[in-house]
Amino acid sequence: MDAKTIIVAGTFVGIVLIVVTLFTSFQSGWDNNPGGMGMKTAPTINLENGSPALGSESAPITIVEFGDYQCESCYYWFHNTRSTLIDNYIETGKAKLVFVDLPFLGRDSITAAQASYCAEDQGKYWEYHTTLYTFQEIEGYDSGWANRDRLNSFAFTLDMNMDEFNDCMDSSKYKQRVKANYDDAVKNGATQTPTFILVSSDGTTKKLGGAQPYSVFAATIESML
Repeated sequence: MDAKTIIVAGTFVGIVLIVVTLFTSFQSGWDNNPGGMGMKTAPTINLENGSPALGSESAPITIVEFGDYQCESCYYWFHNTRSTLIDNYIETGKAKLVFVDLPFLGRDSITAAQASYCAEDQGKYWEYHTTLYTFQEIEGYDSGWANRDRLNSFAFTLDMNMDEFNDCMDSSKYKQRVKANYDDAVKNGATQTPTFILVSSDGTTKKLGGAQPYSVFAATIESML
């Protein structure tokens, strides 16, 4: 085996190790991890542990977003597609949006998700959610932008009761809720972030992977109405 072959082989092994490390580092934040990211079953989505619904509860289409607060593609979708979708489908009562955590990119993904539910305790889930995707920094996973100090500063900026917020975070009140969301995402075949599953009132489901543009969502929703 010549030197060039050794370098190529070494590079491939390195890439594999990086991917494995990402999943392993996330899973170490839980007690166990049933199933795997490639697991696919028929959608049986439990929304009880997800976010409060954005939009009318009676909307005929439910858009379930499986996402990670450190996910760059989620950031792109949030800033390029979400607002138009809200204007044309959520505010018109045709659809509602529920965010379900799939925090596999690092430990800060888990704590950021927990923080969002501590914010929900004070009626500010969606404000906190927006803040996280507004201040996301693409500097590598667990780079510090979503560490505990920053999560506290986001809560302070939103004029939250900091004693209540810190008590919620210190107690890991929502650790199991976030884990349940992750498990549900895995069961429903979410193999990337963001992944979307659209559910109609008659139970019909359609899955969209990645940061799809508004035109794809519009066509999909119209076909389900």
